[in-house]
Amino acid sequence: MLENLGKSLGDLIRKLATGTTVDEKAVEEVLQDLRRILLQSDVDLDLIEKLVGNMRKKCLQEKTPAGLTLREHVLKTIYDELVALLGEKPAEGDMLDRKRIMFVGLYGSGKTTTIAKLARYLKKRGRKPVLVALDYHRPAAPEQLNQLGDHLNVPVHINEKKDPYTAAKEGLEKFQKRDVIIFDTAGRNALDKELADELKKLGEIIKPDEVLLVIPADLGKVARRQANEFNRLVGLTGVIVTKMDGTAKGGGALAAAAATGAKVKFIGTGEKIDEFEPYDPTRFVSRMLGLGDMQTLLDKAKDAELKPEIAEKMLEGKFTLDDFYEQIESMGKMGSLQKVADMIPGFGMMKLPQDALVKQEQQLKKYKIIIQSLTKDERANPSLIAGGRIKRVASGAGVAESDVRDMLKQYDQIKKLTKMLGRGNKDMMKLLKQFGGKF
Repeated sequence: MLENLGKSLGDLIRKLATGTTVDEKAVEEVLQDLRRILLQSDVDLDLIEKLVGNMRKKCLQEKTPAGLTLREHVLKTIYDELVALLGEKPAEGDMLDRKRIMFVGLYGSGKTTTIAKLARYLKKRGRKPVLVALDYHRPAAPEQLNQLGDHLNVPVHINEKKDPYTAAKEGLEKFQKRDVIIFDTAGRNALDKELADELKKLGEIIKPDEVLLVIPADLGKVARRQANEFNRLVGLTGVIVTKMDGTAKGGGALAAAAATGAKVKFIGTGEKIDEFEPYDPTRFVSRMLGLGDMQTLLDKAKDAELKPEIAEKMLEGKFTLDDFYEQIESMGKMGSLQKVADMIPGFGMMKLPQDALVKQEQQLKKYKIIIQSLTKDERANPSLIAGGRIKRVASGAGVAESDVRDMLKQYDQIKKLTKMLGRGNKDMMKLLKQFGGKF
């Protein structure tokens, strides 16, 4: 997430955390590095100067709090000030209670896909969303929304005459008994008078209790002007920032949106329908700084339906290759290994080869294919896999015999390691038993 920005900030925090000396000169160097990183991330200059000024005052002019070293105080100050810059508190708010949600945004923002992501998010939390197509300026938009609705098994209303005003009225009438209606309005390359008039009129018809602006992360500080203009027209209640998976400009979009008072409620972290999460500044900054985010990791584990009974068997060293396969499958639903690793506290501080996790992910995919090529007896009792069986499995899976041996070796090592962890960490056992409960 925010790969370039996160890497730069992570390197800076690692340098501060592991440096031999932290004095006034070292703190000033850190602040200047931070200033440069934020400028490259398209954060507004006035916001940067205010941020760095606050940090300088707290770190160098105010007394270090009792119980903290200067190093710890500087780390905490950077964290606190970045959280304040990017929004302070989660703004997801009462989304689960909303009845009429209206989406607005320009072309290229990922608005229609984001609507489907929100529908999925609401549906998984017990709501029954429906979608209404109001974008008839982009010919493919209604069909795209319809396809996404089919994929999610969510009803979609499209007006045959391609009239957005009639479509809005029809949608309200047709879905009046549903608990949440999501409206996809038209976008443009720019917020011109025609679009402005259309949005204003649609707002009067729909009377939404939530108006969400979708902006892509690569807009940077321009997001502030867009948010202000849309807010003037239809009264924004929140912002969703998309394309947060590969841009260094996302910090600017988040900071600019927060500065307008239109709170960021969700972020899109990738192209897949499940790469979408509530925006929590404290978790987000923690991940960017390489400090991890266990709560989001646990949320994703629940969402991926990692089974506690299998996790417990793994810690007892009793799991089979079937269990191993099922856990690999579930981990895949949580996202890439890099995204998962970024949420593990302290992992961001480790200096790993750049492609280490990519190679490991490729290996896991290969292991899945190998396990699929095994017989039922072999999956239950891996010790049977030897000699000619290895050759047969390799041939069936389309891999080298060495790959089969590597998979068996990895499985055996994980089995021994998790058994050791299970013996030595009763608290972890309790945590795994609580998957799906409170954390």
